[in-house]
Amino acid sequence: MKKLMLLLILFTLSAVMAAQIRIPAGTIIPVELNSSINAKKCKPGQTITARVAQDVPLYNGARIKAGSRVLGEIITVTQAENSQPATVGLRFDRVDVSGHVTPITTDLRALAAPLEVEFAQLQVSGDDRGSTPLWSQTTTLIGGDVAYREEGIVERGSDTVGTTVYAGAWGVLSHISPDPDEKCRGALGGNDNPQALWVFSHDACGAYGSEAVIRTAGRSSPEGKILLASTQGNLNIRSGSALLLRINTASDGLPQNEVVSK
Repeated sequence: MKKLMLLLILFTLSAVMAAQIRIPAGTIIPVELNSSINAKKCKPGQTITARVAQDVPLYNGARIKAGSRVLGEIITVTQAENSQPATVGLRFDRVDVSGHVTPITTDLRALAAPLEVEFAQLQVSGDDRGSTPLWSQTTTLIGGDVAYREEGIVERGSDTVGTTVYAGAWGVLSHISPDPDEKCRGALGGNDNPQALWVFSHDACGAYGSEAVIRTAGRSSPEGKILLASTQGNLNIRSGSALLLRINTASDGLPQNEVVSK
């Protein structure tokens, strides 16, 4: 009986502790789209989903596990007409970790087409690409960083800018750098921890290999609304595209969102 009571107390305490975990503002969540976003087919109110591509470390051992779902919805759709591009407004506003769905507010730092994702996971050189173990491959990340998986480092030129990791899936951890030309910020809300970037470089920003531009990243009002526009004709963000979502800064400057995985 005493053992049962003790187990119940421990279970209750662990549940309370999990509920108290927060996702700090500025946390990057790398995701892969589960389905295409096509301006000719999608409608406002339609649910969109993506899978977390790499374990996202938070603090004290807490993390959002690779494979967790991030959910959102289509907000607006306009078709290409005359010289006007097609656009899709959307937001990712929920994260589902082990069946626990928690509200989040995100902006979009970078977007990459599936082919860019594939290239970022291929060995840089050599004739034995198919036979080389994944853990020993050297790959060029989206944005220009080079990941040396066997050595466990990520470099840009002669500078070490991050580390390679395997935690639920292959990825990288790097400190985020600003890109003034693309109007991307550095660390937010005092969160200068290494961020999970999956196949992206430490300064990756904007759209890569996609016939789309990020017209509005979701940082301004209405906060969380991302607006994508085509560069020509229809807008089609294909399934398997990669996105770097970032948790927005709360109005009071404090971390704002829950997560329940350790």
